[in-house]
Amino acid sequence: MRVYLALFKSNMRLTLRDRGVLFFNYLFPLIFFFGFAELFNAGVGAGVAYFVSTVLVMGILGNGLWGAGMRSVQEREANILRRFKVTPISPLPILVAAMIGGWLLFLPMLFLLVGLAHFIYAMPMPQNWFSLFLMASLGVFAMRAIGLILAAVTNTMAEATIAIQSVYMPMLFLSGATVPAAMLPKWAQTLAQFMPASYLVSGFQGIFFRHQNLWDNAPAVAALLLTTVLGLFLAMQLFRWEKEEKIRPRNKLWVVAVLAPFVVMGTWQSYSKEHLGNNAALFRDLQRSGAFLIRNTRVFIGDGKVIENGAVLVRDGKIAAVYEGAAPDPDRLKAEIVEGAGKTLLPGLIDAHVHLAASGGISTDSRDYDVEKTMPHAAAALLYSGVTAARSVGDGLDASLKLRKSIADGAKLGSQLFVCGPMFTAEGGHGAEFVEHLPAAIKDTVKAQLLRTPKTPEEARLQVRELKAKGVDGIKAILEAGWGDGMLYDRLDLLLVRAVSEEARAQHLPLATHTGDARDVADAVEIGSASVEHGSWRDEIPAPLLERMAREGVYLDPTLAVAEAYALYFGGKPDVLNHSLVQQVVSARLLKGTREFVTSGKGADAAKAELFQHALATARANLLRAWKAGVPLVMGSDSGNPMVFHGPSLHHELQLWVAAGIPVTVALQAATVNAAKLLGAAQRIGAIRPGMDADLLLVDGNPLQEIAATERISLVVFKGERIRRAALFEQK
Repeated sequence: MRVYLALFKSNMRLTLRDRGVLFFNYLFPLIFFFGFAELFNAGVGAGVAYFVSTVLVMGILGNGLWGAGMRSVQEREANILRRFKVTPISPLPILVAAMIGGWLLFLPMLFLLVGLAHFIYAMPMPQNWFSLFLMASLGVFAMRAIGLILAAVTNTMAEATIAIQSVYMPMLFLSGATVPAAMLPKWAQTLAQFMPASYLVSGFQGIFFRHQNLWDNAPAVAALLLTTVLGLFLAMQLFRWEKEEKIRPRNKLWVVAVLAPFVVMGTWQSYSKEHLGNNAALFRDLQRSGAFLIRNTRVFIGDGKVIENGAVLVRDGKIAAVYEGAAPDPDRLKAEIVEGAGKTLLPGLIDAHVHLAASGGISTDSRDYDVEKTMPHAAAALLYSGVTAARSVGDGLDASLKLRKSIADGAKLGSQLFVCGPMFTAEGGHGAEFVEHLPAAIKDTVKAQLLRTPKTPEEARLQVRELKAKGVDGIKAILEAGWGDGMLYDRLDLLLVRAVSEEARAQHLPLATHTGDARDVADAVEIGSASVEHGSWRDEIPAPLLERMAREGVYLDPTLAVAEAYALYFGGKPDVLNHSLVQQVVSARLLKGTREFVTSGKGADAAKAELFQHALATARANLLRAWKAGVPLVMGSDSGNPMVFHGPSLHHELQLWVAAGIPVTVALQAATVNAAKLLGAAQRIGAIRPGMDADLLLVDGNPLQEIAATERISLVVFKGERIRRAALFEQK
């Protein structure tokens, strides 16, 4: 132990006497930090953590590869190591002293950077300090181990410089340290997965932005630890005391052994592609950090209150402040300016009833029916249209949960999803027709994803519990027998649907019940539904029933747009395809196929067109009466049905409500704060208040006077990120 301490003290004395070492370890990184922060207008808040991560990784690379590697070669070339050869000492104490000395030299920079970022730029302190400390320490040890190996397998200073540069430069520019990894070509992102620095970058950013710990980065931690052990062991085996001792060419291949853990990880990532989603997610975090001020705008709070001239400050993905009248000086807030003169700021809209797997169009191309493509496109189309949250009712379970997670993690951009399904119905009931004519080979699989058809109350309760365990946000049941030729279905037994409802309440899952007439509505209310979907399209909902819905807080979601769309579809009228927002979110191929089919008359049916016109009139009348009775209202489009397109249809639903006599503020509340309450998310979304997620829609004009103004979208903000709307459909 005395030998180790003596070598360590000697090493530290020599290091601290070297002004160049002090400059490159402390002053140089600080120049980079302040330069990056000011050059890229870091402002204040969490976004500064990106530059902290950048400088930390640059410091670790320099400390390890140059500090350990080059210094070891210099000492051998200067015959310093030769002096130790005649003493009773092995290479291990020399190497350990080099490792520990470099680590202690680096630690002050870790605490100095975080402290400066916090006190000067208001970066939040990391929640997991211990994880940050250990990740940085492992990074230093691993890089110094790699540096020592490079020193061991090179014979001259010139060779060492080339070897170190060949490792240092790719890691510096491909790891995400200097350029966000998500901005690099996919081949470069994949290549970077073979480099240790990439895992340091993602580890630091995960700790800063996502409050991760070492367990969240367990594979990277294990690889860094293994590299440290392997590197130290091999450096000891290949250690040379004198410059005259030359390394055999084949021994240089031991460098590959040290990097073997990252070769394995890179190979796995090349296969799984997980890194692409992780890189995109970290880039989302960066995009959602920072601050901007939307000023001189009309603000619809969400609960009916309107600020005629105000401003909203967004910081690090949250609404930081709402101002009435003139806002504070943006320079004092250190926020970018978004000018809102002549515009109206709304909470992001919420569509309470969508079917993501269906596009809403008609096509002969199988790609337009591939759920791996249609569902992400639908979520992106919703967000493009300012619909920042949506409830998926009855889509495939696994695909819905996968997409919800991908969006929540930031790997994909799309409307925040709430999964409500699969659909509880009867054998032969509404919903079952979607799988009735599928090939036998896939029928059971699709049915398991879309439907639940319990035979007993006990089975119904068990199925609800299983869905809760899967992570759904709500349950959907169907109580409708249909009407008219070709549209009659078996109705779910009330004993079974009551069991579904009771278990859903026990599991704290809101029940959405699909209804078709007043009897269905009455049964839905009786069993304790949280929301009635569609209401009655066939007859008037009795006043006492509306009063009960108001008294018990049962939401009505009338979905007028789908009734109108079916009337147009069966009437052979493709009018909706001419709407500007529809043409922006629907592919030209799908628009063409839909237009050709509808105008061809192949789907025309005059009797059904008249039936749905009557349904629309009935639904409008019931909506108006429900509002007057005090029934809480939410807004869903039922998009995914023919000519009901994701995103634009919710704007059209707003217009249909206003045309039906619903006040504009009531309609907007139904699509914002009320929907958030139904989804159990009113503490996060649906209103413009400090502390809420910054999900915002800025539109040209005043929708309170002209509801169609909601379609004239100027800006969509999702979790604080100003969305590049055109790029939404470029995601892979």
